[in-house]
Amino acid sequence: MARGQLRIHLGAAPGVGKTYAMLEEAHRRAERGTDVVVGFAETHGRKHTAAMLGDLEIVPRATMTHRGAEFTEMDLDAVLARRPEIAVVDELAHTNVPGSRNAKRWQDVQELLDAGIDVLSTVNIQHLESLNDVVEQITGIVQRETLPDDVVRQAEQVELVDMTPEALRRRMAHGNIYRADRIDAALGNYFRVGNLTALRELALLWLADKVDDQLDRYRAEHNIGARWEARERVVVALTGGPEGETLIRRAARVAARTPTGADLLAVHVNRSDGLTGVDPTQLARQRVLVESLGGTYHQVVGGDIATALLDFALGVNASQIVLGASRRGRLAQILSRGVGVTTVALSGAIDVHLVTHEQIGHGRRPPSVTSALSRRRRLTGFGLAALGIPLLTVLLRLLADDLSLASDILLFLGMVIAVALVGGLWPALLAAVVASLVINYFFTAPLHAFTIAQRENLLALVVFLLVAAAVSAVVDLAARRTREAARASADAQTLAMVAGSVLRGTRPLTALLEQLRETFGLTSVTLLERAPEVAGGPDRQRDPRAWRVAGSVGPAPCLTPAGGDVSVRAAENLSLVLCGRVLAAADRQVVEAFAAQAALALRQERLAQEAATARPLAEADRMRTALLAAVSHDLRTPLASAKAAVTSLRSHEVEFDESDREELLATADESLDRLTRLVTNLLDMSRLQAGVLGLSLAPIGLEDAVPPVLDEMGEPARRVRVSLPAHLRAVLADPGLLERVLVNLVANALRFSPSDRPPSVSASEHGGLVELRVTDHGPGLPHDQWEQAFLPFQRHGDRDNHAGVGLGLALSRGLAEAMGGTLVPEDTPGGGLTMVLSLPAAEGDNR
Repeated sequence: MARGQLRIHLGAAPGVGKTYAMLEEAHRRAERGTDVVVGFAETHGRKHTAAMLGDLEIVPRATMTHRGAEFTEMDLDAVLARRPEIAVVDELAHTNVPGSRNAKRWQDVQELLDAGIDVLSTVNIQHLESLNDVVEQITGIVQRETLPDDVVRQAEQVELVDMTPEALRRRMAHGNIYRADRIDAALGNYFRVGNLTALRELALLWLADKVDDQLDRYRAEHNIGARWEARERVVVALTGGPEGETLIRRAARVAARTPTGADLLAVHVNRSDGLTGVDPTQLARQRVLVESLGGTYHQVVGGDIATALLDFALGVNASQIVLGASRRGRLAQILSRGVGVTTVALSGAIDVHLVTHEQIGHGRRPPSVTSALSRRRRLTGFGLAALGIPLLTVLLRLLADDLSLASDILLFLGMVIAVALVGGLWPALLAAVVASLVINYFFTAPLHAFTIAQRENLLALVVFLLVAAAVSAVVDLAARRTREAARASADAQTLAMVAGSVLRGTRPLTALLEQLRETFGLTSVTLLERAPEVAGGPDRQRDPRAWRVAGSVGPAPCLTPAGGDVSVRAAENLSLVLCGRVLAAADRQVVEAFAAQAALALRQERLAQEAATARPLAEADRMRTALLAAVSHDLRTPLASAKAAVTSLRSHEVEFDESDREELLATADESLDRLTRLVTNLLDMSRLQAGVLGLSLAPIGLEDAVPPVLDEMGEPARRVRVSLPAHLRAVLADPGLLERVLVNLVANALRFSPSDRPPSVSASEHGGLVELRVTDHGPGLPHDQWEQAFLPFQRHGDRDNHAGVGLGLALSRGLAEAMGGTLVPEDTPGGGLTMVLSLPAAEGDNR
C-alpha cells in the first residue's frame, strides 16, 4: 500500500489564514470528487473559518478526561476506520491530552500517512524545533508545542500562507483573530510589527531552504550536472595569502550588487597531501571577515586546486567565482598556466572574476634549503662517508682482478645511497664527489691520474653523480615532509584542544589563555587592549598608560607588549603578550591563531555581558508592557462597575426601592474592594522588586491568622474547610504580609475548585518549619508550567481576564520569601493543585 502524501500550510503567525486556506483546498479536492473528511479543524471562534467547513464531512471528536476536566481530541481510530482519501487535520504541532495513544498530533498524522491516507495540515513557523530559541529571542515567549523540522521537510508540499504585518494587525484590530478582550494585549506584545516582520522573514527563509533542498534532490535524481541560475551564489577562493581580505571584500560587493542579494561562500582548497605551507593565522582572520560579512567558510581537499574549486562551485550551484590574480613570476606563468587560467578555461557557465591585488608578481617565498634532518643525523652521515669510502676503496683494490669498473661504480653508488639515507643531502653530495674522484683516480684508466680516457666511463661517472644527488634529495624531501606532517598534526591537535576548551568553558577567554600557557609551558599569558584616550608616540609599546589588561592567566601579567618575551597582534587594538620563554618561528603561527581566537573570545564575553546588562532592562520593559496591557482591562472593569452603580444612585430619573439601592451599593463596594486589592498587589509587587518592602516579623499563630482572612473574603470563603492542629507552633511572619499571602492563595483555590469539592486549608510542622497547605480540586497544572505560574501577569491558560492582572501567585511567593519562607506547588491527590506555604516556626513557642 502506497504511503499517503502530506500537504502543509505554513504561516508566520496565528491569524494569517492557514486553516482557511487548508479548508479551501479541501473544498477544491471534494468538488473534484475526492473523498475528504475533516478529522480535526480548530476555528478559534472565527466565523469566516467556521463558515468554510460548509458541507464537509466531519468525523466526531473523541472526548477525554484529564484531572477532572473534559477535553476533545481527534478520534484517530474513527478516521482510520472511515479510510477517506484525504483527511483534514489542523494544528500539526498540537500536544494531545495525556492518555492519548500518541503524545503529539504529528504522530497521529504519521499513522494516517502510513495507512495510505493523504493529509492536509497547518503549522506556524514558531513551532519548528530548530527555531524555538530564535522565536523566543524575538517574541520573549517560549513555545511549549514544537515538532521536529524533518516532519515538515519530508512533506510532499509546503504552501506558505503569507500576510503583511500591517494587514495581520488590521485583522486583529477588527476582531477577526482574537476576542475583543485580548486584542489590546496581543497588539502590544506578540503582534507587534517588529515581531511579525521577523517571524515572516523566518518563514520565508526556512521555505527558501526547503525549496533549495528540493531543487538539489531533483537535480541529483535526474543526473543534472549543469548549473541552474535559480539563486545567485558567489564563491571566493582563498589561498591563505595576504591578498585574501581584498578578495573577500570584492566578492562581498559583487554579492551585494545582485538585485535579489546573493550568498557569499569562501572556500580554501587543501592539497590532498595536506602539506601546503598555508599560514593558519591568515585563514583564521579571513574566516572571521567572511562570517562578519554574512558569508560562510568552507574547506575542501583535492589533488588539483582548480578542479577541486570547480567541483565545489558546481556542488553549491554557484553562479560566480572570485579569484586573485597569480602571485607567481613571469617564468613560472610561462611554464604552467596556474589556477586562475585553468579555472577560467574549465568554468563553463560560471562567471570567473580575476581580481588584481598588491601581491601580484611578488611570487611565493622560496623553500628553505636547510636540511630537514637533525644535526646528529647529518654528523652521522658525514662520519659514514669519511669511514665508508676509504674502507670500500681498500676492499675494491684488493679485489681489482675480480671486479670490473661497472661493478666498482655500483658499489660506490650503494655507499653514497647509504650515506644519503643516513645523513641527507649534504653528506650524500660530499660522498658522491669524493667517490667520483676515488673512482677516477684508482679505478678508471689511466690509473693514478685525474683523467678519463673513454667517454663511456665519463658518462658512467656523471650518471653516478646525478643518481647520488637525486637519491639524497628524495631522502631529504621525505624527511622534510615527515617533519612538516608531524608539525601540522601537532598544530591541528593543539587547535582542536583550543576549540574544545573554549566551547566547554564558561569563560572562553580565560580558558583559551590557560590552554595557550599550558601548551607552550609559559609563565603568564596576557591579552592587552590599547587605551584609546592615550596619544600615540614612539614609546607607546612600553607605556603602561597606553594599555589595559583585558584578560590574563598566570602570575605577574605583562602590562605592555614590550614587557614580554613574545608579542603577537590579535586585532587592531589588541596584543597577546607571552612571558616565560622565546618561541620558535614555527610556533608563532599557532600563537597567532590563538591570538585571533582570543580576540573573538573577548568580543564574545563582552557581548554576553552586554546581553546580561540588557536582559533586566528587557525584562522590566516586558513587565511594564504586560502591566499596561493587563491593567487596561482590570482597572477599567471595577471602575466601570462602581461608576455605573454610583451614577444610578445619583440619578433622579429612576426611583429605586431599598433592595435595589442595597444591591447597587453592594456592587459599588465590591468593585472598589477589587480595585483596592489590585492597587495593593501592584504596590506590594513594586516594593518587592525595588527591595524596599518593610517587614515587621513577629510570632503569630495560624489559628489567629486564617479565620480573619476567610471572614474578609466574605460568603465564598465560608465553604473553605479548615484543619489546624491544636498544638501547632506559631510562625515568625509579618501579620499584614501573611494576610496578603493567604488572601491570594485562598482566592486562587476558590477560583478553580468545583462547587461540590470546596478547597481546604491545613497545616503541619516539620523540622522547625510550619507548612500551611491550601488545596483545591480543580483541573490542576502540568509540572512544566509550575514555574511559569509564578511569573507576574500570568494566569492559568492566560484566558481569564476577569481574575486580576495575574499577580497573586507571583506576589505571594515574593512575600513568602521576604519573610524567610517558601511557596511551592504540589499535585493534589485525585486531581487539583496544592500550594505549600513554609514559614519558620517561632523560637520558644511550644504550644
